[in-house]
Amino acid sequence: MATDAQVRGWSGPSRRRLPRFEMQAPLDVTVLRSGIPDTVPGRSVNVCERGIAAMLAGELVPGETVGIEVKLPRGPSALRMRAMVRHQDKLRCGLEFLGLSEEQRAAIRDWAKGSKAEMTEIGESSMLALAPGQAETKEAYNAGSGESAGSAPPPRKPRKKRRWRRAVLVLALLAMAAAVFWWKWSRGWDELESGLTGPGAASAKKPEAQVPAEVMEKLLVHRVEPVYPADARKANLQGIIALDIVVGRDGSVVSMHALNGPDVLAQAAMDALRWWKFEPYRVNGEPAVVQTTVAVEFKK
Repeated sequence: MATDAQVRGWSGPSRRRLPRFEMQAPLDVTVLRSGIPDTVPGRSVNVCERGIAAMLAGELVPGETVGIEVKLPRGPSALRMRAMVRHQDKLRCGLEFLGLSEEQRAAIRDWAKGSKAEMTEIGESSMLALAPGQAETKEAYNAGSGESAGSAPPPRKPRKKRRWRRAVLVLALLAMAAAVFWWKWSRGWDELESGLTGPGAASAKKPEAQVPAEVMEKLLVHRVEPVYPADARKANLQGIIALDIVVGRDGSVVSMHALNGPDVLAQAAMDALRWWKFEPYRVNGEPAVVQTTVAVEFKK
């Protein structure tokens, strides 16, 4: 049966249990992890009045309740609904809608009619995983759509073409996931390099005591030697760089500034000091933020 005929034959609430229609559209799935919302991007594969199948950039857990936001192609606005994860196979996920409103069901039906979407074949690979007793057979699907046993099945796409499209989709999702990971990793590294420790960093850096250099030197547990800059070697720049530093309650260096020396040597000294670690200095038995002075020597 032609695709156009299939769509025109579907009017009102469908007599078929789950008529599915192919739909390639970006979507976002939001899931709570340890009380924190985590958004997983992806792309839909097919959709029906009961649920949606999608390729996601991360894995979900069957039984999880998630939020979905998807914009139907050429649709007026995005659909937002709740769903339960029924099936997860690597990047492929099947989700069953929860409490879908009649307006949302109508939006899916209107989209399928208006776009003449192609019905997908019901098979193990494209079926949403449902509770026992809810999965349809191919015969039930044909009966619900009004096709007799002798009717010609819907035309199938060439298998090679389907595999090629699936491979391109998987590669695109992997590239998307890699980009998100790189962005998060880069942002975390930039924060570490700049010495950011969170919203309370400004107040946490205020020293509570001035500690002599020789006292703090005994508390030093991890020291990183500075890299002697090549330009400084060529210019025969040598000497001792003195720096004022602030050490946090956890023993890490939270801020610093050089008191003397050429900028190139001072910067090399500060790059090394970012990684120094002290035992916490205690005031009245409690770890405290303290200020001290350190010296770094550069010589050939």
